[in-house]
Amino acid sequence: MKVIIPLAGFGTRLRPHTYSKPKPLVHVAGKPVLGHILDKLAGLDLEEVIFIVGYLGEQIQEYVDTHYHFPARYVEQKELLGQAHAIWLAREHVRDDVLIIFVDTIFETDLMALQSVEADGVIYVKEVEDPRRFGVAVVEGDRIVRLVEKPATDEHRLAIIGVYYIKDSPWLMRAIEELMARDIRTKGEYYLADALQLMIDQGAHLIPKEVDVWEDCGKPETVLHTNRYLLSKLQDNGKKAHLVNTTVVPPVYIAPTARIENSIIGPYATIADHAKIRNALIRDSIIDEGAEICDTMLDQSLIGKNAVVRGRYHRLNVGDSSQVDFSDAY
Repeated sequence: MKVIIPLAGFGTRLRPHTYSKPKPLVHVAGKPVLGHILDKLAGLDLEEVIFIVGYLGEQIQEYVDTHYHFPARYVEQKELLGQAHAIWLAREHVRDDVLIIFVDTIFETDLMALQSVEADGVIYVKEVEDPRRFGVAVVEGDRIVRLVEKPATDEHRLAIIGVYYIKDSPWLMRAIEELMARDIRTKGEYYLADALQLMIDQGAHLIPKEVDVWEDCGKPETVLHTNRYLLSKLQDNGKKAHLVNTTVVPPVYIAPTARIENSIIGPYATIADHAKIRNALIRDSIIDEGAEICDTMLDQSLIGKNAVVRGRYHRLNVGDSSQVDFSDAY
């Protein structure tokens, strides 16, 4: 099996953090979002993982090559023409079955079950209360008959989470080529769902598979929600961290190289490597590498790499290498 992971978007909803790093490298619960996704591939018979990269793509390559040892290929998407176009760029490198994963998605499911799938493909879904914000799968019997982007009603509630398995990857590539030749666009872009709809119209038997958990990582509030979910599964809770006169309220992740003094950390706080925290209360927040926090309280905050925050209680979204100082304001 080959895996395609499109990563070329600018991540505008997560600015200012994505000015200096790709969205997949935003940290949650001790590692980048991309790391949590790649960990899901453990146990699969991987022939190659193909990363479709764009802005700051060299950071993606450095992270993957440093932390993972499967065969990897990097393909640049120079024009952001949409999801389907990104996948089409890998056409020369896929021949058989392919798993496609978008990195806005943290999910829980048994990918090993793909080995026994008899249909032409699987679209992973999650039932939601209000499907009007999502693309949804319309199902009849055991097969998907239609894909609808942001439906007007809640009649069909199986939201498409951004994970797809296709047995015949050349068929998918032909459908994308037809999509682009006919200039079928959604919101000005070539969407994967539209290409899959062409396959369905041509007789492809695609089935839904509901995941156990679906967490979004597309914007600050959902990143924090995902951080809370992932931390609730951890058991370490900063046991190896350098703590002086500090109280930890689980669940948390504290990197061993972080330095924390006279503080209360947690619940639901992620503290990355080489962060320095002094005289602070931090809860429901993510503090990135090398950040310095002192004399303050933070709640529901994202603090970027090497940022500095000093002062009173605040709720902040601070990008990399920024400095916020409230200490002399009062």
